Amino acid sequence: MDALFMVGSFCFALGSVPGFAKLVAPNTVVLIFFIGSLFFTSAATLQYLATTDGRLRAWRPSDLAWAAAGIQLIGTLWFNITTAAARLSGLDAQQENLRVWSPDFIGSVCFLVASGLAVKSLGSPPWHAGRPWWVSALNLLGSVFFMASAIAAYVVPDTGDLLDASVANSGTFLGAVCFLVAARIEITPDE
Repeated sequence: MDALFMVGSFCFALGSVPGFAKLVAPNTVVLIFFIGSLFFTSAATLQYLATTDGRLRAWRPSDLAWAAAGIQLIGTLWFNITTAAARLSGLDAQQENLRVWSPDFIGSVCFLVASGLAVKSLGSPPWHAGRPWWVSALNLLGSVFFMASAIAAYVVPDTGDLLDASVANSGTFLGAVCFLVAARIEITPDE
């Protein structure tokens, strides 16, 4: 699971590395993001199943870890939609916002809520929670960066430009790095 999160994070980080888009075809960048989203969904599915004893359908509303995993899984599905829709060409600003920006924003909201629930589920102060707290805190920070990226990626109807392309790109990169580091910490063996 953590290796899948790492690969997905790496794809999102690579696709948003400053200058990378100038070195490759635009469809290559979009494909890298789409592949990354599939790895995120695979990892999130395993994470969700870990909270449900392997059952896809379960109902545990009082279990914050279950809720966090389920909401994150839903968020990854929205990222699948947005990265797939980004491959469409010839969209006007309204279509871009509806098909690409909206799923990105919804997915980012899901990640932010899921990360907040994961931190809350720890129930102890950071100095007592150890590694799980650092993993959850990094995922929360990454989700904040993803949300900033999503907001900045809104296409301004009058100009057809992103609200702030620099923030959209750097937010994606920093969010991906946070998730990558969190997954790496998670798989580090205890000493």
